[in-house]
Amino acid sequence: VQLQASGGGLVQAGGSLRLSCVASGRAFSRYTTAWFRQAPGKEREFVAVVSGSDLSVSDLSTYYVDSVKGRFTISRDNAKNTVYLQMNSLKPEDTAVYYCAAETVIVEVPSCTVVAGTWYDYWGQGTLVTVSS
Repeated sequence: VQLQASGGGLVQAGGSLRLSCVASGRAFSRYTTAWFRQAPGKEREFVAVVSGSDLSVSDLSTYYVDSVKGRFTISRDNAKNTVYLQMNSLKPEDTAVYYCAAETVIVEVPSCTVVAGTWYDYWGQGTLVTVSS
């Protein structure tokens, strides 16, 4: 599985960006896929996750870190093998390199498993988001 993240950039506080993560693999709909971020001098942090499913898109679950709830939305388009992170009302503290991560199994969302970066076997290269004040 290969992941390609894109969509980062420089934006003013209050602005929006949409990150994309394109995945290889035939069973993409089953992948549990998440976004993490790492700010300068800080540890990597879980941001959001969307579950995989054998059924319809309506059966998907999502979960967010408290600091982005109500501002960020994670979604997936299985026909395009893509997961998105729509980021609105951006704040300077959202500045970080954002990474998408995937695991090829369906697990319960939310759960302790899906917020742990060590659980994911596949990672994209990261895309830089800079929010100016």
